[in-house]
Amino acid sequence: MVIMTNVEVYTDIFKRVFEISDNTGKIETLKYQEIPEWDSVGHMELISEIEDAFDIEFETEDIIEFSSYQKGQEILAANYGIDFTA
Repeated sequence: MVIMTNVEVYTDIFKRVFEISDNTGKIETLKYQEIPEWDSVGHMELISEIEDAFDIEFETEDIIEFSSYQKGQEILAANYGIDFTA
C-alpha cells in the first residue's frame, strides 16, 4: 500500500476530477473556471472528492471561497486542520 502525503492526495483529486495528466506544476496555479472542466458542476465534484478524501464537510462559505488550487489548500489548512507541509 502506497501512503500519499496530503499534498499528493489533494493534487491527485484535481487530476482525477478534471482529467488532467499534466505534471509540470500547472495544477498548482489552476483557478476556478480557468479550464472548461472546472465549472459549477466540476466544482461540486471536486468539493465532494476532497470531503471524502479528508473526511471533512465543507461549510458553504468555504465552498464559495474555494476559487483556486492554492485557495483550497489555505481553506483546508486554516479551517479543517489539514497539514500540507509534509
